[in-house]
Amino acid sequence: MTEFSAFSYLSLGALPAGDDGKRRFRVWAPAAKNLQLALFREAEPTVHDLQPEGHGYLISEPVTAPAGTRYGFYRNGKRDKLYPDPASRYQPDGVHGPSEVVDLSPPVVTNWRGRRLPGSVIYELHVGTFTQEGTFRAAIGRLDYLRDLGVNVLEIMPLNQTPGDRNWGYDGVLPFALFRAYGRPEDFRDFIAAAHHRGIAVLVDVIYNHLGPEGNYLPQFFPVFTEQHHTPWGAAINFDDRQADGVRNYWLQNVRLWLEEYGADGLRIDAVHAIKDYSAEHFLESLSREADAIGRRQDRDIILIAECDLNAPRYILPRDHGGYGMSGQWVDEFHHALHGIVTGETRGYYEDFGTVEHLARALRNGYVYTGQYSVHRQRNFGVPPRADLYPAQFVVFLQNHDQVGNRMIGDRLIENVSEDKYLLAAATYLLSPFTPLIFMGEEYGERNPFPYFVHHGDEALIEAVRKGRAAEFAAFQHDGHTVPDPQAEETFRSAKLSWRENPRIARLYREALHLRAAAPTDFSFADISVDQAGPLITWTVTGSPHLHCANFGNEPLSVEVAGEVLLHTNGASRTAALLQLPPWGFATLATS
Repeated sequence: MTEFSAFSYLSLGALPAGDDGKRRFRVWAPAAKNLQLALFREAEPTVHDLQPEGHGYLISEPVTAPAGTRYGFYRNGKRDKLYPDPASRYQPDGVHGPSEVVDLSPPVVTNWRGRRLPGSVIYELHVGTFTQEGTFRAAIGRLDYLRDLGVNVLEIMPLNQTPGDRNWGYDGVLPFALFRAYGRPEDFRDFIAAAHHRGIAVLVDVIYNHLGPEGNYLPQFFPVFTEQHHTPWGAAINFDDRQADGVRNYWLQNVRLWLEEYGADGLRIDAVHAIKDYSAEHFLESLSREADAIGRRQDRDIILIAECDLNAPRYILPRDHGGYGMSGQWVDEFHHALHGIVTGETRGYYEDFGTVEHLARALRNGYVYTGQYSVHRQRNFGVPPRADLYPAQFVVFLQNHDQVGNRMIGDRLIENVSEDKYLLAAATYLLSPFTPLIFMGEEYGERNPFPYFVHHGDEALIEAVRKGRAAEFAAFQHDGHTVPDPQAEETFRSAKLSWRENPRIARLYREALHLRAAAPTDFSFADISVDQAGPLITWTVTGSPHLHCANFGNEPLSVEVAGEVLLHTNGASRTAALLQLPPWGFATLATS
């Protein structure tokens, strides 16, 4: 038997076996007594026994299985149920059907070297609602628009196979299988190549903290969950309990899928605070180590962004500094501080925000809470960013899929604030010291909502989702104002972008991103200067040619500052040595 160390990095799925078109199929399945491979090339399947390799890994002898071959597995000698491959690359008939063998030619080799977070402008999109067609091929047609806007990084909401033909992507149960409604694997590979041709990097949103409720056959193969830890979705993914080595390898092979097989430029990792791991090396460290190795082999930069609900710098510190090695993290607190001021909302986690002081703190530190008492959490929360972190590692936003879609009707900010407040908030985050993330459509004032939608096949589950959403928003419902049915196709269709442009908003985004492109990208927290007096916040960065001034009040302000006005909202202007800022007005001035 092979030594155990050989099993820490085994490829999974349908693997090429020589130049004659044959393949070997490898599965990690310690939960099964035995497995048989079923190949569907004719009316009746051909069945092949899988042989043990050790430590729960099974592999077939080389078999003829060209691209397009349908296949699956029978467990424990029973042929009444065909299971898809846990590492299936494509499910032509959905989560309950057979898998399909896929041949992906290597990513197109160019002089592309990826991107780093400093200087990045990220655009988050959902493939199914970004265009009317909802496909990768259709999305390629919008890449020139995004490049001209000033976007150089795309963050694509999850692409794994979920039940049905429409979903946010967070109900995935086959993490390696590309969502069939968006196109075939070849289409996504071509989408990435088209983005690279335009100088745009592509990040994939991945979920390593939970699995969806329908079509999850992974427990039939291996102990994917552990009862040692729990998350909001139930039992946690097993990263540190018995047989965790194979579970960790499964997800690390998923990292390789997106970065090597497809050639993506990085990952956005969902809710890393729900990845429970007390191993000597946290799974995120292993993940960042693997990504770095891929980047070195391919001589390109790879970005890893953690969605983290903790003001904990360890997630984005380098591994040799005691951290997990993520490139950056989403910073919800910046959003909350900005949203709280312009909307006045104080429910839920917004009760910790709402003052200009909170936003000034966010502009200075990225985090708002760095050890202070949080009323919402009823405890002290957070620590300050360390001196060896950089502002570019903090990804900030005015909206994202969560902050829109987790509202009752998925209403966007433009529906709840005046246009002047919207422009002020947009300019503030776009020209902040941090890396901005634009949620699709906000850059031109999209008004179509982005509600939560699913397409399950289990009637009991459908009803449970409906009741769960209704209960979550019970206090907000009244006649004519209720939770959209998540299962209804119309709910999904309502989320498709209209592409109806508000010229004033579109102009502000273009001008702000043009100014941002001329500003420094590599600087430290020590280089950020923020001043706040009442409703006025001003900020600049050492070496930047720009001073930003924002009035978060209902009265006009006269500010004694020098410099030409380069960008303004709501009629801000100069009078002699004074900058006239109207209520909820913003201006950027040239400092040299």
